[in-house]
Amino acid sequence: MLEKWRVHAVAYLVWLMLFAVVDAQRERLRRFLPWLDGTRTRQDILAFRQRAAQQESAGLGLVRVIERDNTLCGVLGFNSIDPLNRAAELGYWLDSSYEGQGLCCQSCRLLIDYAFGELNLHRISIAAAVDNQRSRKLAERLGFRFEGVRRDAEWLYDHFVDHACYGLLRHEWPVGTR
Repeated sequence: MLEKWRVHAVAYLVWLMLFAVVDAQRERLRRFLPWLDGTRTRQDILAFRQRAAQQESAGLGLVRVIERDNTLCGVLGFNSIDPLNRAAELGYWLDSSYEGQGLCCQSCRLLIDYAFGELNLHRISIAAAVDNQRSRKLAERLGFRFEGVRRDAEWLYDHFVDHACYGLLRHEWPVGTR
């Protein structure tokens, strides 16, 4: 019982630390992520944690933190998983002080390996705001193919943004990587 409590307490603290990262990066992240205004308090991030856990237990999503040297650096995961079509949409963000170090790319590779191997997915997609050059370059570095632009795809606080859409199929992922 004590061990279960410890695991729960550590997970709780991780999410509170994640809120601190979000809060410190709020203005920068707000440029491309639509959920920042709805994540103003620790209770908001804990409510997100609860929704993410429910989504994962139903097999419809997956959220993981990115950390280096016991420091939380960002988040990645499958915003949605479509079991019927064996497809998922990959999303990620990183604290600016960890950009350019390959950390997000390495984390995405591990998650993609898991998706094609353990989850037996066929397709993974990434949708990034057309102006989000860092995210788009990461998709391309990972081997995703540009598939087009979805116009006015997302409401971002006071305007719509177009999404650059990328896709990766299981057989396109390097066999040695799986």
